Amino acid sequence: MTGATIWLTGLPSAGKTTIAYELADRLRAEGHRVEVLDGDEIRTFLTAGLGFSREDRHTNVQRIGYLADLLSRNGVKTLVPVIAPYADSREAVRKRHMAGGTAYVEVHVATPVEVCSERDVKGLYAKQAAGEISGLTGVDDPYEEPESPDLRIESHNQTVQESAATVHALLTERGLA
Repeated sequence: MTGATIWLTGLPSAGKTTIAYELADRLRAEGHRVEVLDGDEIRTFLTAGLGFSREDRHTNVQRIGYLADLLSRNGVKTLVPVIAPYADSREAVRKRHMAGGTAYVEVHVATPVEVCSERDVKGLYAKQAAGEISGLTGVDDPYEEPESPDLRIESHNQTVQESAATVHALLTERGLA
């Protein structure tokens, strides 16, 4: 089976991980080999020593991109729900995939910061508002929206299942699902 990296980028609490796991279930049910490289889990196990400076965020994204490419080259559909706030970091990952002939799909989960703040799955927006943390992506740290992603999803206007189905339709169209 053909592998591919499907990178879901967007603000904290945009719905990236929820959509990725819904899509993973669907792909597995069809017989695909699937891994989800959850950004929080990666930070715990693979990049624990990194902080949240621009340089550390870039390093984090490059390490995840390397792992995603490695898995994808070996026939795994690799779903990557990771913020990846900087365009140049995401572009470097895309170029690595292109250089090796590995399929790469960038999905922008374009949820407005107001909606993300209401969802606040991990309590980050509340902590930032209370002055307990700083450097929250999209609030007091930059998030560079993709200018031309392969797909843009407005998760606040559809269900998780509809969002996953939209990504699946693109993968099917490209012969990846």
